[in-house]
Amino acid sequence: MKHHSKNKTRYFISLKIITVMAVMLSIIVITASAYKSKDNILSDDATYNRVNTDSVESVLAFEQVYTVLMSPRCMNCHPSGDRPLQGDDSHIHTMNVQRGKDGTGLYALKCSNCHQPENTLGLHTPPGNPKWKLPPADMKMVFQGRSAHDLALQIMDYNRNGHKNKAQLLEHARDTLVKAGWNMGGDRTPPPLQYDEFVKVWDTWINKGGYAPAKEN
Repeated sequence: MKHHSKNKTRYFISLKIITVMAVMLSIIVITASAYKSKDNILSDDATYNRVNTDSVESVLAFEQVYTVLMSPRCMNCHPSGDRPLQGDDSHIHTMNVQRGKDGTGLYALKCSNCHQPENTLGLHTPPGNPKWKLPPADMKMVFQGRSAHDLALQIMDYNRNGHKNKAQLLEHARDTLVKAGWNMGGDRTPPPLQYDEFVKVWDTWINKGGYAPAKEN
């Protein structure tokens, strides 16, 4: 009888120890899980807030950039076809001017025939720049007809932007041909932002991640 009682006592003691250990292990697991969840939330929130803030600033900047790129001063040299555009109404260039393989014109109709290194004096005379040309035939970099979403993606795509990396994209806004858009002479309407403002929002857009505005439905 005593032997049976001792075994029973040992059984209850063992069961009690197992139960206590199980409870303690559960508490440890739950506590660790809680701390892990908290850390993850903090980490995710920090990442979310940083990325979200950057993306908002980047998109807002590009919306201003887009108004410049879609102005005649930029878009006329980034047409959807192989003929440049002219004027504030972006009509097709007269005299049957064509892009050509390297963007400088086809056959004898070269851009430089009329577009000299500097603006030609007088009303409705050709604006000038030493680099005057269209993008080449194998990298047309079309602006005309592009939505803000599509154009942003195109510019940030190395295989569609003239093979420009981030540093080269930033530098592109300082290019003399880009800057010429604000000094084309005659009665041509300049882009909607001042040149310095354009460079500022261009830099902000790219430095904050080069995000594209949401695609319109």
